[in-house]
Amino acid sequence: MADYVLSIDQSTQGTKALLFDHQGRLICRTDLPHRQIINDQGWVSHDPEEIMKNTIQVVKDLAAKAGVDKNELRVLGISNQRETSVAWDKETGKPVCDAIVWQCSRAKDLCEKLTVCADIVRQKSGMNLSPYFPAAKWAWMFENVPGVREKAQEGKLAVGTIDSWLVWNLTGGKEFRTDYSNASRTELFNIRTLEWDDELLKIFGIPRSCMAQVTDSDGDYGTTDLCGWLDAPIPIRAVMGDSHGALFGQGCLEKGMIKATYGTGSSIMMNIGDTPVFSDAGIVTSLAWSMGGKVNYVLENNINYTGAVITWLKDDLKLINSPGETEALAKAANPSDMTYFVPAFSGLGAPYWDSEAKASLSGMTRVTGKNEVVRAAVDSIAYQIADAVRLMGEACGTSIGELRVDGGPTRNGYLMQLQSDLTAIPVRIPDSEELSGIGAAYAAGLAQGIFDETVFSVLNRVSYEPKMDSGTREQKLAGWKSAVDKVKTR
Repeated sequence: MADYVLSIDQSTQGTKALLFDHQGRLICRTDLPHRQIINDQGWVSHDPEEIMKNTIQVVKDLAAKAGVDKNELRVLGISNQRETSVAWDKETGKPVCDAIVWQCSRAKDLCEKLTVCADIVRQKSGMNLSPYFPAAKWAWMFENVPGVREKAQEGKLAVGTIDSWLVWNLTGGKEFRTDYSNASRTELFNIRTLEWDDELLKIFGIPRSCMAQVTDSDGDYGTTDLCGWLDAPIPIRAVMGDSHGALFGQGCLEKGMIKATYGTGSSIMMNIGDTPVFSDAGIVTSLAWSMGGKVNYVLENNINYTGAVITWLKDDLKLINSPGETEALAKAANPSDMTYFVPAFSGLGAPYWDSEAKASLSGMTRVTGKNEVVRAAVDSIAYQIADAVRLMGEACGTSIGELRVDGGPTRNGYLMQLQSDLTAIPVRIPDSEELSGIGAAYAAGLAQGIFDETVFSVLNRVSYEPKMDSGTREQKLAGWKSAVDKVKTR
C-alpha cells in the first residue's frame, strides 16, 4: 500500500484538502468555499461549524477525486487562517457565536480603551495593540455575547484560533492544542518566555483556563478518524498558521530568507533565526515555528487587502469578470497616468496601523479610465509588499537577496514584474500555489518519517528580475507614500 500525506489548508475564503505522495509531490487537491458573513457595520464573521463540516467533506472529495484508498492516508498536517477567533463550550463543543475573522475591526473601541497597555502588549507579544489580533476579539466576545464571561469563569469556555477548533473536533474533543506560530499571533503569548502571559491575559480579561496547550508545530496533536470516516485513526503531526506554513514550504529555513504570500490579504515574513529582533517601524515580531523543541523567530507585515482588491474589482465594481483579466488591462493602461489606489477598506494594517483610515483613489485625471483604475488596484498590492520588504531589511540590517512568493496573484506576470522592480530584487515563484498546505504537509511528513529534507527540492521556480531604473522606482514609491499619507488619520 502507498503512504500518502494529507494536508488541510483552512483559509479565509475556503477549505482545501491536499494529497502528497511519498516523495512530497502534490498529486491532488479539492476545496469548498464557506460563507463570508458581513453585516451592515462591516463586521466579518465565519460559521465555525460550517468550516468543520467542509473540512471533512473536502477530504472525502479528495480521496474520491484522486482514486486512492482512504486507508492509505498515513498522517495529517493542518495550516489555518490566522487570527480568526473562535470560542466554544467545552461541554457541548458548540461555538458561542460565529468566529470573528482576522479582517474584522469590531474590537477597535476596546483597543482604544487599552492604549495605556499598548507598550506592555508590544514588549511581551511582539505586536502592536490592534483589533485584528485574537486577544481583542475574544475580549469583545466577553463583553458582547451573553453568557460567555460566565462560562469562562466556570472553566467551561475554550477560546482558540481555527487550528485549535479543528484539532478539538477532529480528535473528538480529546485534544485542546495550538502551535507556537498561532499562539504567537494572539497577543496573549509571551514570545520571550514562550508561554501564555498572565499579565496579558489579565489586560484582556481572559482566564488561563480558556487557553489551549501550546505544542511544537511538528508535535503530537493526537489522532483522528475524521469524524468516523477512516477505518483506523491517523496522527495529526503538524499545525501551522498559513503564512508560517508557506515560509516552511518555501524552504525559508535560514536567517534572512523572506517570502510573501498573496492571498485575500498578504503576509510578508522573514526568518530571523533563534533570537527575536524588535522594530519601531510598524513591523511585528512573532514565532516562525517550533520544530523539535527549537524555535525560530520572524519579522512580519500583514496586509489586509491584496487578493481581496481583485475580488472587489470583480464583485463590487464589475470592472472584470475574472482575476485573469487584470494583467492585460494593467498592461494596456496609459503609462503616464499616476492614479494610486490605497485599499484601506477596513483600515490599514502593518506597517501603518491605522484602523480609521479609509480607502481612496487619488491622482486621477479626465483620461483615467477602466484600465488605469484596474492597474492602480493591482499596483497597490506590489506597493504594500515593497514597503514591508524594505522595512524588514532595515530592521535586520541585512541585504535581502531574493523574495520567494506564492498565492493565486503570482500568476499575474505584470504584478510579479512590478514587484521585482519596486523591491529591486529577484522574485522567485514556485510551480505550485499551495505553499501553506505544502508546508503543513512537509512538516507532518518529516515528523512521521515519510519525508526527508530532500523534499524541499521538489518545487521548481520561475524568476522575475528587476528591470526598472532607480529614478522611476523612487518616483513611483514617492507617489505611493503621498497617497497613503492622504488617507492616514494619525
